[in-house]
Amino acid sequence: MNAGVLYVVGTPIGNLKDISIRALETLKIVDFIAAEDTRIILKLLNYYNIKNKIISYHQHSSNDKINYIINKILSGETCALVSDAGMPCISDPGEILISLAIKSNILIKVIPGPSALISALSISGLPTSNFSFEGFLSNNNKHRIQHLKRLINDKRTLIFYESPHRLKNTLSDILFVFGIRRISIIKELTKIHESSKLMTTDEAVNYYNVIDKIKGEYVIILEGSIYTTAEDKISIEEAVSMIKDLKINSNIPLSQASKIIAIKTGYKKSLLYKLSIDLS
Repeated sequence: MNAGVLYVVGTPIGNLKDISIRALETLKIVDFIAAEDTRIILKLLNYYNIKNKIISYHQHSSNDKINYIINKILSGETCALVSDAGMPCISDPGEILISLAIKSNILIKVIPGPSALISALSISGLPTSNFSFEGFLSNNNKHRIQHLKRLINDKRTLIFYESPHRLKNTLSDILFVFGIRRISIIKELTKIHESSKLMTTDEAVNYYNVIDKIKGEYVIILEGSIYTTAEDKISIEEAVSMIKDLKINSNIPLSQASKIIAIKTGYKKSLLYKLSIDLS
């Protein structure tokens, strides 16, 4: 192993067995590990009987702590940067350390591992070829709505992280801003209570509103917009075709598919529903 290297190491997002041999080897032989939560990485190290020095590094770490880590690497030590779960630096304080390491001409190497956003997207049932990861939305209601409104006409599949105590409010805001679209709610990836639910935004709000205590960590996958400008508006024939495709691919009733496409295209649901029946 080269001296003076910062290794960015992917760790499990839930199941401790979801880690690579290379990641385990790296955690074992580096001079020290910079971890977001020392208790979480210690659980992983103990599971694989690995003993190493751990330094706490998180979003509240001082500049002195960051410089301390950088200086240790510059002096010739090797460091493995890990987050609480998944790949470091993705919606994670590790990006600050990486930025400073680059400015300091430190060699950085990645040890790939699990990623919650990619794992969730793969089982969402929504388009995967073009997507945008939006991370966690703001705690501030006004800022959260503003963020969502900027994405109204985005054609890409949108991915958000959300905590259990804010899930209801976030889903309500999504319905308010985007109207009825398909949405996939993925909970507790790779853990015992893992689940994935593909529904519409109004169904999601109704489903979670009746749950008293929501638990777990969530990934929200939202269907993108059909068109971005008035010039992109699709024809009535294309809208009917979309209804048929949606009904087949999502296995939902014709009336519900008509409702979803009506919201997306601006055509009346009753007209789309009638045309869909006439042409079936």
